[in-house]
Parts: sequence; C-alpha cells; structure tokens
Amino acid sequence: MEQSTTKIKAAQLWGKNKDDLKKQLVDLKQELAQLRTQKVAGGANSKLTKIHDLRKSIARVLTVINATQRSQLRLFYKNKKYLPLDLRPKKTRAMRRRLSKHEASIVSDKQKKRQMHFPQRKYAVK
Repeated sequence: MEQSTTKIKAAQLWGKNKDDLKKQLVDLKQELAQLRTQKVAGGANSKLTKIHDLRKSIARVLTVINATQRSQLRLFYKNKKYLPLDLRPKKTRAMRRRLSKHEASIVSDKQKKRQMHFPQRKYAVK
C-alpha cells in the first residue's frame, strides 16, 4: 500500500465519483490505523503530524461524500410534495410555524361581506 504523504485537497475530490471516494476513504483509514500502531510501538514524533493530516483528509473525503449525497437528494425531492426534515430550511421555530404569505392573504366569506357592506369610510379632512 502506498503512503499518501501530501494532504488531500478538497478541489481534487469534487470530480471523483462515489466509488473512488469510498475506496480512498478505506485507504486513508487503513493508513491511519497503521500509523496509530506505529505510534504505540514508539515511532518518531513526525507520525503525530501525519496522523493529524490523515484525520483531516478523512474528514474532507467524508464531507465531499455527504455534500454530493445531499445535493442528489435535493434533486430527487425537487418537485415532490413533501421534503425530508433535514433538507428543509432551518429558520427558527416561530418562523416555521408562521402563516405562509398565501394563508395570510386569504379573506373569509364573512370578512368579504363585511368589507362590501361596511367599507372603510372616507373623510374629507380640511
């Protein structure tokens, strides 16, 4: 197994497909396990920085995988009636429960009659 000495750039990962990313993730995790056993056995101090870089690289790969998965889900649910909770806008609880613009603009039949029969009075102010 070849050792990845350089940090992985996120820009390189965006072009890859899911299988390549999964394979790269497995390789990185194996390498991390190897470095940890070397550290326990009493390896050099340079291993610590390499462990740090590997952990960050694993995080980058996972971030790209999750982001692409979420974007695919957004496309899938684009024209559906309901959206999964984690894809809906977060906002605040009060904002989520507020009436929509359409609901707020609806006028009931009773209110329409009242407005028709008793319109707003117009006063001629001098």
